Amino acid sequence: MSDLSDALDALDRRVREAHQYLGVEEARATANSLEAEASEPSLWDEPDRARTVTTRLSHVRDDIGRWERARAEVDDAKAMAELAAEADDAELLGELDDIVTAADGLLTDIELLALFGGEHDENDAVCEINSGAGGTDACDWAEMLLRMYQRWAERNDFAVELTEATDGGEAGISSATFLVKGRHAFGFLAAERGVHRLVRISPFDSQSRRHTAFASLSVVPFFDHVSDEVPIDEGDLRIDTYRSSGAGGQHVNVTDSAVRITHLPTGIVVACQNERSQHQNKDRAMQMLASKLADRQRQEREAEVAALAGEQRDVAWGSQIRSYVLHPYQQVKDLRTGMEVGNVDAVLDGDLSGLMEAYLRWHRRRQAANSPA
Repeated sequence: MSDLSDALDALDRRVREAHQYLGVEEARATANSLEAEASEPSLWDEPDRARTVTTRLSHVRDDIGRWERARAEVDDAKAMAELAAEADDAELLGELDDIVTAADGLLTDIELLALFGGEHDENDAVCEINSGAGGTDACDWAEMLLRMYQRWAERNDFAVELTEATDGGEAGISSATFLVKGRHAFGFLAAERGVHRLVRISPFDSQSRRHTAFASLSVVPFFDHVSDEVPIDEGDLRIDTYRSSGAGGQHVNVTDSAVRITHLPTGIVVACQNERSQHQNKDRAMQMLASKLADRQRQEREAEVAALAGEQRDVAWGSQIRSYVLHPYQQVKDLRTGMEVGNVDAVLDGDLSGLMEAYLRWHRRRQAANSPA
């Protein structure tokens, strides 16, 4: 019983800590203010503002609700522990184990979400996969990565929208762009930015030799409104239309409705072919362009700060972050956190939560270590 008492004390401490770092009382005040704003009859005269208010209100309520459920579970567990001790009831102790496990799970989820502190961590994410060195194997590997992230999204209730994909020729894809929609999509997927390395016996080698292939993933936050982050001058754009093709899914059009936009000053290119009209494809491509331009500005600001501080940094998206080895042994290893996973098939089927959480905790520790005392 002493072990159980210690576990309950630890849970109670974690609930009180969560109350503090979530700012529950402040969140309740914010929720009241947003509810008043949402009840204004004129709110929907400005649809963009209305969506912002209702989305923010939903997120705040969700945070409060998570904490309240955890508080209730821990309080129930403490009350049941007292009853079990008085009655010496083994059945009650069994039920108590279930409640303690549930409370621990709720608090673990809260603690994970508390790791998100970036300005745009709550945003949807624009993701782009590109095959690298490795020829046909690299194109096949790029398609495997696309499937991995689609499966991860499905497992975690995110929506995925494939906006453009280019066939790899003999196999796989040479590139793909997709949008992941849901709260903290960018926060989670930022953990995956970089070069991914695959080592295996190539199915495309008649002599069954071991090959190494590379593919990269870039991720930027998605902005619903183009003007939210960066102004875009239409005179800086070259807009091309073409016939949709490739691995775009059943809704890809067969007319010249696909749109490719080139931002001439920076050379950034975005394309969308999965919407039902040229107009819709252009609007979505403009949103993705705004997201990439905003991310470019962020990188430039960080580079300026690094130069002033005299730091030398690797280009983040071009550095190898993780290796997936299928031969001569089975292992996934994240080269930043040092985390190793032996079940490669599970990872490739979208079981990325452990790797993402390890990165978020590692990243938070680095931030804390580098922050001014």
